[in-house]
Amino acid sequence: METFVFKTKRQMGRAAAAAAAQEIKKAIAGKRRANIILATGTSQFETLKSLTRCRTIDWSRVTVFHLDEYIGLDEDHPASFRRYLKERFLEKVGTLKAVHFINADAADPLAECERLGKIIAAHPIDAALVGIGENGHLAFNDPPADFQTQKPFIIVQLDQRCRRQQVTEGWFNKLEDVPKQAVSMSIRQLIKSACIIVSAPDQRKARAVRDALDAKVTNMCPASILQTHPDCKIFLDEAAASLLSTGDRKKVDYEDTGTG
Repeated sequence: METFVFKTKRQMGRAAAAAAAQEIKKAIAGKRRANIILATGTSQFETLKSLTRCRTIDWSRVTVFHLDEYIGLDEDHPASFRRYLKERFLEKVGTLKAVHFINADAADPLAECERLGKIIAAHPIDAALVGIGENGHLAFNDPPADFQTQKPFIIVQLDQRCRRQQVTEGWFNKLEDVPKQAVSMSIRQLIKSACIIVSAPDQRKARAVRDALDAKVTNMCPASILQTHPDCKIFLDEAAASLLSTGDRKKVDYEDTGTG
């Protein structure tokens, strides 16, 4: 695991996007295709903005998997992650090889999990772009997360701290509006990814980042599982990194290398 710290969120996002672009292009060069996972939320704003500006990726060879979605939320709702990805990613990169959304407003969410599980089993993931929740969640796997299930997609209960984060970030007006369940990619499925690229900005993430990177691996901080991954790159701004021990983290004097 490598940790990189930048002065600003914009710098962090550009660097994370550059790392993602490198992995995508490497996969296309080697296999003629790339399979990626995209997260949503405010932590991904700068990363996805920079990644969509990359002009050297052949997006028609890229298959995208959706990380998580609220159960019962209409796709047109302002907080819908499907809507988020369409507006902030798909509309900007043009034609993709395929996109596999989580249709969590389907009549049978469990059947939806099974449908997606069969698809992702045939698409080994080259790069997963994710964030870390204020409660240490990874995807919507809130503590205590299930580290054992082999199912690729699962139905999860959202804890109150996670639901409050959605209000704080402006996706919902009040706590009562936030759904209590979601379909989420499981921990074991996520860490099967060849490369994991984490973007986690803001002071409010500092405690979760510290617990994920500096403390023991535990399902009470689901993101701590990232310590076990052989190719995980963590991109932080100074605020999010403020509680970390010095360790091996690299404080970057930013150079604008772009994403290609």
